[in-house]
Amino acid sequence: MRILHTGDWHLGRTLEGRSRLAEQEHFLDEVVELAKDQKADLILMAGDVYDSVNPPAAAEQLFYDAAARLTEGGRPMVVIAGNHDQPERVASITPLVSARGITLIGTPIANAVTVSAARTGETAKIAALPYPSEARLNELLSVDGDEDQLRRAYSERVGKLMRMMAREFSQQTVNLAMSHIYVLGGVESDSERPIQVGGAYTVDPSALSVGAAYTALGHLHRSQAVKGEGIIRYSGSPLAYSFSEAGQAKSVTMVDVAPGGVPVIEELFLSSGRSLVRWKAKGGLEEVYQWLDEGRDPDAFIDLEVSLTEAMGLADIQRLRKSRDGIVHIRPVYPEMEALELENERSRLPLPDLFRKFYQRQTGGAEPEDHLVDLFLELVEEEEPDGTEVKA
Repeated sequence: MRILHTGDWHLGRTLEGRSRLAEQEHFLDEVVELAKDQKADLILMAGDVYDSVNPPAAAEQLFYDAAARLTEGGRPMVVIAGNHDQPERVASITPLVSARGITLIGTPIANAVTVSAARTGETAKIAALPYPSEARLNELLSVDGDEDQLRRAYSERVGKLMRMMAREFSQQTVNLAMSHIYVLGGVESDSERPIQVGGAYTVDPSALSVGAAYTALGHLHRSQAVKGEGIIRYSGSPLAYSFSEAGQAKSVTMVDVAPGGVPVIEELFLSSGRSLVRWKAKGGLEEVYQWLDEGRDPDAFIDLEVSLTEAMGLADIQRLRKSRDGIVHIRPVYPEMEALELENERSRLPLPDLFRKFYQRQTGGAEPEDHLVDLFLELVEEEEPDGTEVKA
């Protein structure tokens, strides 16, 4: 059985007021063609269909159209709600689409989803868990607010739900799991709306140890694997949704697996969507205009940082905006700001390294001996009788 894993479509999302619907439409056209070309037997959509609980009508139309095309020829599709989705909205059209092989799950359920692949005759059992917030679980997991206790309780609850559905797994079926959660060890980006508070709403990978050959995850926008039992993977978002994702290659995941077999994973890279890039023009506006004349990153959205010695006028800003519609941010940086940024970078250095840099500056480049560094650290850690720390 060949399974196409995707997620985090965020239909209806904008970038600083700029519509992304055309790019999202192109992605959906591309994923439909990939499903055909790759002979996908099953589509798993791991949550965040929409970007908000009240998406625009055009976004809903994109989803309905894509789901209809992806399930042509009897190919089943299973969709779960993410933290951006309104669960009831995602599942509301179930009566209209269930006969077409589309399964929509808004809130946690007790049983695995069963689907069949017409091409291979194989059956898949899917432990499909939509985003499990305390509100959607309809229960309070911790009463005292202790973060560690809440994290353990949350992982245990997710694990219990997964095990409940996984009771239907068998040696004769392709056993899969899917959820929209933050699993410890995953790498975030700025465009994900946090689903954990201070790290409390995170899931230990052991909670997903339910016997699934492959676990399809949504929420993190970088395509990545997570260590755990079997193969656990985020497909990532199909488009870059924040400049923290600049340079990331976007993809969907194709999984080839038979009952009792080891999955073969292939990352299928996408060509749709405008890239997001960061320009740092140390040479000032002259360098920016040179890049524009050269046609650098012609179709990209641009986060521009330009070094200046004098204030940027309104005319300069308007000229840049007219030169390229893809310029999203214009951020002037002045010498004083660069010095402050350098100081901030230094402040993030470990304390021993900061002392060494200070010593070198004061002595013309000499290296401090180890006992001097140790003495400095001892002084910093000492406390005055009133409990205040001595500051070096």
